[in-house]
Amino acid sequence: MERAVLLVLAYIVDALVGDPPWLPHPVRLIGRAIARGERWLRRGPSSPGRDFFRGLGLTAGVVIATYTAAAFLLQILAGLSWWLEQSVTVLLGSLCLARRGLKEHASAVFYPLGAGDLQGARAMLARMVSRETGDLPEAEVIRGTLESVGENSSDGVVAPLLYLALGGVTLALAYKAVNTLDSLLGYHTERYEYFGKAAARLDDLINLIPARLTALALAGAAGLLGGAGREYDGAAAWRVARRDGRKHASPNAGYHEAALAGALGVRLGGHSRYFGAVVNKPTLGEARHLLSSAHIPRSLVLLDTASVLALATFVLVRWGLRLAQ
Repeated sequence: MERAVLLVLAYIVDALVGDPPWLPHPVRLIGRAIARGERWLRRGPSSPGRDFFRGLGLTAGVVIATYTAAAFLLQILAGLSWWLEQSVTVLLGSLCLARRGLKEHASAVFYPLGAGDLQGARAMLARMVSRETGDLPEAEVIRGTLESVGENSSDGVVAPLLYLALGGVTLALAYKAVNTLDSLLGYHTERYEYFGKAAARLDDLINLIPARLTALALAGAAGLLGGAGREYDGAAAWRVARRDGRKHASPNAGYHEAALAGALGVRLGGHSRYFGAVVNKPTLGEARHLLSSAHIPRSLVLLDTASVLALATFVLVRWGLRLAQ
């Protein structure tokens, strides 16, 4: 299938159906494989060196196995039916995207806040983030939601679209494998400091370009929305992304989170508690507006606009390359 067509169809299917709970999701399958691999590799004595090389082996094995299994599956389906192969290709492509799921999770925090149910909003936020949410005040619940939208605008939307455009479903699934490895293993804790280092570094590498493209897409979307009379600031989004993006502990996540903060005119970052330890994240953006629950749906409008901009750009580039051949 022409990649430009795949991008459009995958985007549409994700928008229509998202991630049905009854469907075996590739990321869940990858997560189970990682968990089993970790249990098997940790059976022997542990040391920093052993942990690093075991984690490196698990990372390489999961990524290669994901790419190979996807290619093998599509090859088998192609021998059975062209239509079956194309249908599964589009479905797998849509499952690499998480735009609809991200919006649903963020909205699930917003609605309890609007009803005055802070405890319910905390519970819904816990499904989105790994930080502790049980005693967060309302402003911190909003901040956590916005930071998750900003972070996942790259990991769940723009980056998978880019890798779908570059290498089709097999490369996009390999990207999701790296992303899942990092989300499960990439922590600075005693258990994962060395075991998860390879996964974390590989995730940093493959997100270098997507993160900056996402910041650019968010700034462009804010400019378009601001030009249409909406309360978004495209110039501030780009300025804050360039100024504050490198402050983040991650070499990538700060750029799109800062772009979101600049577009909305809010400040993100600060103290958060992870696994019983307090982590002080650098502040991103400027507090021109106090955080309010209304910023959550506004962030989702920005996400939608940025994702369409990214989609249109990648489709045009693919068509341009095809015409140039």
